[in-house]
Amino acid sequence: MLAVCAIALPALADGDLRDFAAQKNPAAANAPVILVLGDSLSAAYGVPLSQGWVALLQQRLEQRGYPDRVVNASVSGETSAGGLRRLPELLDRHHPQFVLIELGANDGLRGLPLPQLQANLRQMATAATNAGAQPIVFEMYIPTNYGVDYADGFRASFHQVAGEMKLPLVPFFLGAIATDPSAFQDDGIHPNLQSQPKLLDAVWPTLEPLLKP
Repeated sequence: MLAVCAIALPALADGDLRDFAAQKNPAAANAPVILVLGDSLSAAYGVPLSQGWVALLQQRLEQRGYPDRVVNASVSGETSAGGLRRLPELLDRHHPQFVLIELGANDGLRGLPLPQLQANLRQMATAATNAGAQPIVFEMYIPTNYGVDYADGFRASFHQVAGEMKLPLVPFFLGAIATDPSAFQDDGIHPNLQSQPKLLDAVWPTLEPLLKP
């Protein structure tokens, strides 16, 4: 089993963005921002938002003394093109220090052209960099029943962009759970509640060395 997300749901309105730290403590509004730009894997599809991996990231930051606040701008069903369209306004509003780009799975599952995926990833990373933020790319896989050449090229796209632009890369985001059917909801696609800490653990080794206490 090799799972990725492919559920298209209505986009969040701007007012629905989740700023976990500021909701609990308005004084945190001036803290460095980690902007998560993702799809249903980061939008906590099918689990309580407060227990998704992005909310758990905010908890870990607080527990370990980091001042950063997390803004979750993830939308279920989002593609790299959709993320690219939304990113400029998000950068203007939140002035993040980091942009976590967890996008691409829905591009692959729709069979969208890989050069366009790569171009969108580059443009998102460039926009984040130009805004003074550090982009971080998440590696994704798709099943080989999409064709071995396409699946291999899809996976290589994230390495190619990260390598060219010298960006931090989170290794395959679902790597710890992809072959475990019990780690997923009944749809067999979205990680369940028990898997959310493992998703955070997949991100933490790449993100934590970049943080400042």
